[in-house]
Amino acid sequence: MECSRSRRLVRTLLALLLGLGLSACGSLWPVAPAPTAVPAPPSPPPPAPKVVKPAPPLQPADPTPRVQRLASGPPNHVYENRGEVYVPDDTDVPLRETGLASWYGEPFHGRRTASGERYDMNAMTAAHKTMPLPSYARVRNLKNGREIIVRVNDRGPFYPGRVIDLSRAAARKLRIGGLERVEVERITHDEIRTGAWRERKLGAGQVARSTAPANSSAAALAAGVQAARQTSSTRTADAR
Repeated sequence: MECSRSRRLVRTLLALLLGLGLSACGSLWPVAPAPTAVPAPPSPPPPAPKVVKPAPPLQPADPTPRVQRLASGPPNHVYENRGEVYVPDDTDVPLRETGLASWYGEPFHGRRTASGERYDMNAMTAAHKTMPLPSYARVRNLKNGREIIVRVNDRGPFYPGRVIDLSRAAARKLRIGGLERVEVERITHDEIRTGAWRERKLGAGQVARSTAPANSSAAALAAGVQAARQTSSTRTADAR
């Protein structure tokens, strides 16, 4: 009996020693470090939005001429500006002339024209010193040959050598940035009624007209100037 107990004790001790030895041996081997997570590469920045250039403003179409009544009084009365007296036509007369064209824009936008309408710099309009109001005229840029039709509803320009003052839209359509030589021709009511204005081009035939003050008589001219001063509130007197 004692021998059996001794054997079991020896076996137990051997098992304990063997277990301790194995655990000691295991601690001598280096423990592999845990794998480190590799950070993901930063995502590329989103592409910059494409810069879309605004489309250029559409050019307005030329107005279609139509017959309109010409008043015998304002805005077709005799008037004075900067000491010069002007006698506008008040009948359906042809007019053709060559000279400098200028243009007027934002400072006058929305203001009253000589005809009483609101000036719109984006419309195809123009100002003339003596052409009957309202009128339609064909204007040709002598430098590049571009040609447009405008509705004349204002007075000006009051500078030597200038024959017409264009709206900003009309000047852009003719490629005029400052001053440019042009040819101007009024479209008569007969041309509008017959449709001849559609085929008519500047350069064929010429009707000479003067924009200088009429030389009827000193008394009639003085009376006209006096009437113009009395009704000056109905027209645009700003010099451009």
